[in-house]
Amino acid sequence: MLRRQFLNRLGLGMGAAFLPASQALALGASGNSNPQNPANAGPISQGDWKALRDLFPLTRDYIQLATFLLASHPKPVADAINRHRQAFDENPADYWHSKYLTIDHDIAKSAADYMGGEPQCIALTDSTTMGLGLVYSGLKLNSGEEILQTTHDHYSTDMSLAHRAKRTSAKVRQVALYENAWQVDVDDVCQRLKAAIKPETRVFACTWVHSSTGVKLPIRAMADVIEEMNRTRNDNEQILFCVDGVHGFGIEDQDVSKLGCDFFIAGTHKWIFGPRGTGVIWGKETAWQRSEVVIPSFSASYEVWLGTIEQKQVPIGEHMTPGGFHSFEHRWALPEAFKLHRQLGKDNVQQRIHQLNTQTKQGLAKMSHIKLHTPMATQLSSGLVCFEVDGMHPEEVVKTLHSKGIIMSNTPYRKTYARFAPSLINNENEIEQALAQIKALA
Repeated sequence: MLRRQFLNRLGLGMGAAFLPASQALALGASGNSNPQNPANAGPISQGDWKALRDLFPLTRDYIQLATFLLASHPKPVADAINRHRQAFDENPADYWHSKYLTIDHDIAKSAADYMGGEPQCIALTDSTTMGLGLVYSGLKLNSGEEILQTTHDHYSTDMSLAHRAKRTSAKVRQVALYENAWQVDVDDVCQRLKAAIKPETRVFACTWVHSSTGVKLPIRAMADVIEEMNRTRNDNEQILFCVDGVHGFGIEDQDVSKLGCDFFIAGTHKWIFGPRGTGVIWGKETAWQRSEVVIPSFSASYEVWLGTIEQKQVPIGEHMTPGGFHSFEHRWALPEAFKLHRQLGKDNVQQRIHQLNTQTKQGLAKMSHIKLHTPMATQLSSGLVCFEVDGMHPEEVVKTLHSKGIIMSNTPYRKTYARFAPSLINNENEIEQALAQIKALA
């Protein structure tokens, strides 16, 4: 009867056609019947950071200041993964048939409850990189129209656009929105953006929080610039604003549908603490209409292929979600990560991460042998702190601190910096210990 629920959600009648009973298996009282609502996942108090840390199996042999690279699974997420995996291992065909028609919508609903926007506008991916590749490969562009990006973007954005340009001869151009990260200024960023946009510009691609410098771009102010320019353009000349949001997602208390962008692309296995190999794309309905599917969807679009419904009846996010068989136990456990963040409170999460990052920046700024690159202001920074140590290559800094029991990173760019990423699993004492080790490098 799952197909009946599926078609009812689309506003369609069922008629006499429905799945065979064996394909609509109800797992009943087996304990696997409702993996999205595990009985043992009780609420966590807002602001109880010690209790949150206890949910992670992360070793305490090190101070972890690089967990943004790839999340350790907190207990509610790990438990959900294990329940799904067990059910798949015991009876893969029946378990998949019992859920596949509706579960992507349920996951998108949990994402929308956390990030804002409507579930039907959210596509599911495996990573930020997959999301960037899908969006930039699928955008509809005419001959002579261009994509404008920044010089501050990650490899994944650069190469997604470069591959698009190579395949289609699309024009891609870059603009620097600041020269000195420490001195970045909102008005200057907006002026540089406005000056860089040309009549043929149809897409602006940027990154919310730069993993190269720790700068957080003023996306809302930049969106205002683009909206003002769009008011004087015809419908077919509108500029789409696309944002790689992964290093603000899970930190900033932001409704993405009010951020001002047209596409918001992020992995959910970093600051969100989601299962490894998961991500989302949120897009405005009008933005999705300017994008083509890159990978066929295993959604209601299959019913379109069968001839039972029309394409307009399929939610656009599901239509844009790549099909195929994924690591379902991970994707289907993603709602637990969003639930955990909602329990903590988005405002509390933002305040805590900014608090620890401000403590880090203030400590580094007092050291004469340190050059801090990340802005001090929380309006222009988020969860990454980038700096240089006089006389030491960043990789040497990373190795030295690792030998002292502190895991950090250096930025993977042509110009590389040492980098701390204080997160919810850290505390003030750990930050002071890390700062003490940096001070000892003088």
